[in-house]
Amino acid sequence: QVQLVESGGGLVQAGGSLRLSCAASGRTLGTYFMGWFRQAPGKEREFVAVINWNGDTTAYADSVKGRFTISRDNAKRTVYLQMNSLKFEDTAVYYCAADDKYRGVVAGAPMYWGQGTQVTVSS
Repeated sequence: QVQLVESGGGLVQAGGSLRLSCAASGRTLGTYFMGWFRQAPGKEREFVAVINWNGDTTAYADSVKGRFTISRDNAKRTVYLQMNSLKFEDTAVYYCAADDKYRGVVAGAPMYWGQGTQVTVSS
């Protein structure tokens, strides 16, 4: 079993930055794909970013390309989402996800989910 715990959310002004962290416990996630999703009020959960096991392959939703960066530190069993140039429409609960298959993450049906962390961007 794997537990994912997100942190780093909060309130920030438009144009500002936040870094989210997702700490994993339980079995090792060294070969897992890790991702971030978000869900705004009244909307479906949507894919944000994914990273492969060693960090050399990433993919992003068009809405965050050039502003968000996903990274991981396997030694710390942590995945990060650096969010820059935040916009009001980035306001959402952000969830961490893990799966041993790329498709499992990007399709929004991963093996494991975190509990989420709230990001609020004021305009």
